Amino acid sequence: MSETSAQYTKVIADCRDIFQKKTRDYGTAWRILRPGSLTDQIFIKAQRIRTIQETGENKVGESIEDEFKAIINYCVMAVIQLEYGDKLPLELPEEEAVRLYDKVTKETHDLMLRKNHDYGEAWRDMRVSSLTDLILMKILRVKQIEDNQGKTIISEGIDANYIDMLNYSVFALIHLTA
Repeated sequence: MSETSAQYTKVIADCRDIFQKKTRDYGTAWRILRPGSLTDQIFIKAQRIRTIQETGENKVGESIEDEFKAIINYCVMAVIQLEYGDKLPLELPEEEAVRLYDKVTKETHDLMLRKNHDYGEAWRDMRVSSLTDLILMKILRVKQIEDNQGKTIISEGIDANYIDMLNYSVFALIHLTA
């Protein structure tokens, strides 16, 4: 499992670098987005990945790997938005945005290690296309929960689904880059 942890850490470091550079370029403009808008952004990215997987054609030029990295970063943003919402200013200093990013990704890493232990690294035998489908399924679940004003009867909440999508994206990137 130490290999998984190291691979996970590398993927997150790459995504964090993108997040930090985009924060320098754009500030924290993403803070204006409601969680539902972030869900839709994740949907767009996941649907594009699936279309490329199914057709074998990529007419835009951005790689599948880039799209999985974007899903990771949008999931982090969504978790931050759910946790802090209006409690934070719209424009965050870069250091604060990165600190929050690190907090979320540490929590997701810790959860992944616990689940990975219990599931015996089953994701290593999964196809990237299956991980894509799981992300799309989680998006549909999140949309349903959002439509129900965040209420569930027995299911995990929206934040848990974002965390799962983040982790599925990390697993896909490990498959694609290993």
